[in-house]
Amino acid sequence: MIARTPRIASSTLAAAVTRTTLVALRAKGLGDRWERKNHAGRTVDLYAAPATVAGAALAAARVRPAAGFAVLAAGVCGGYDDVVGAGDPRRGFRAHLSALRDGEVTSGAVKLFGISAAGLVAGTLLKERPLDKVLAGVVIAGAAHFVNLVDVRPGRAAGTVLALAAPGLLRRGPGAELAAATIGAAGAVLPDDLGERTMLGDAGAHALGAALGTAVVAGNGRAGLVAHAAAVVAAAVYGDRVSALARTL
Repeated sequence: MIARTPRIASSTLAAAVTRTTLVALRAKGLGDRWERKNHAGRTVDLYAAPATVAGAALAAARVRPAAGFAVLAAGVCGGYDDVVGAGDPRRGFRAHLSALRDGEVTSGAVKLFGISAAGLVAGTLLKERPLDKVLAGVVIAGAAHFVNLVDVRPGRAAGTVLALAAPGLLRRGPGAELAAATIGAAGAVLPDDLGERTMLGDAGAHALGAALGTAVVAGNGRAGLVAHAAAVVAAAVYGDRVSALARTL
């Protein structure tokens, strides 16, 4: 029972902050700027984005400050893309890197480099050996990108995060606590996401992904980091296929 208490505390904190923030923002009403059209053309709010960032970042920081930093940075970078890049049809690394070669700094490029840098900083703080620091950075940034890739239909991103974070609860220590925090935040927004009342946006998806990544980093040694780094890199390379698969599920 004692071993489970930190996990319960992390999950409860993340869920409570996320849900409370979502309800408060919805009650206040922030105008059309916080509305989006979803895949079916329905108008939904974007309040789940800052709510998820707040809940996941705060709960992660309680376990490891570096993890909280990674989640917050990923959310802020994603939020920047939500606002500045709202009308930009370009998607994927190639499109934004091509624009960068032509001298245009897109919001997607800012997000890409910002989250990558934050992942490396967090990885440096979470791991001791140089190679592990780099692998950790790849896992955190790659997980953030992966969750955004599957955020193509209601509930896909939050549901995927719940499924991938659940095995982490079987571990001990900070890895389990970070997995619990990730589950708490994702579970708090899932009903409204599935009900097409809100959407995660880039901010919420990237924050959940970074939280998932930090849980993986905290709970794995070298072999696990290599395996997860390979997985997220492969997902990035085949991003279009990952998103297409998520749409069919």
